[in-house]
Amino acid sequence: MSKILGNKALFLDRDGVINEDTGYVCDIADFKFREGIFDVLRKFCELGYKLIVVTNQSGIGRGYYTQKQFEILNDHMLGEFKKRGVNITKVYFCPHAPEASCECRKPKPKMILDAALEFGIDLEGSVMIGDKPSDVLAGQNAGVGQNFLLDGQNFKSVNDVYEYMKKEKLL
Repeated sequence: MSKILGNKALFLDRDGVINEDTGYVCDIADFKFREGIFDVLRKFCELGYKLIVVTNQSGIGRGYYTQKQFEILNDHMLGEFKKRGVNITKVYFCPHAPEASCECRKPKPKMILDAALEFGIDLEGSVMIGDKPSDVLAGQNAGVGQNFLLDGQNFKSVNDVYEYMKKEKLL
């Protein structure tokens, strides 16, 4: 599939990658964008990457917040990106708790595969950035060519990944 389709994507987890992960973030007041995220995502856009968020939101399934609360926060996030010239192509989310054993929760690849079909994405030419091993596994399980873990040591931010890819001529 990846050789037939042409668009490249940057798949991003949300909490811990786009915003600070303070645990079950569901209110705008608690949503703090990571430093430099707007500038670096604009650079990926300029290089032709579609920006796609793939996020587990088990707080919905666990009853910590509602899907409506998630949608309100998501709209806020997308609005802030748009104001700064960053187009997020789409946000895919899994609302299920881990014990639901659904097909969409990372590390299963369903959200990424759905995006690939919807937007004609070349998975082999795409990138996944997450802050948990399950994010990287989802990318690998989907056949994403470059998968990066923000582990706080090798990579602390999306910008670190961008700089690494630039230095290694992967962009």
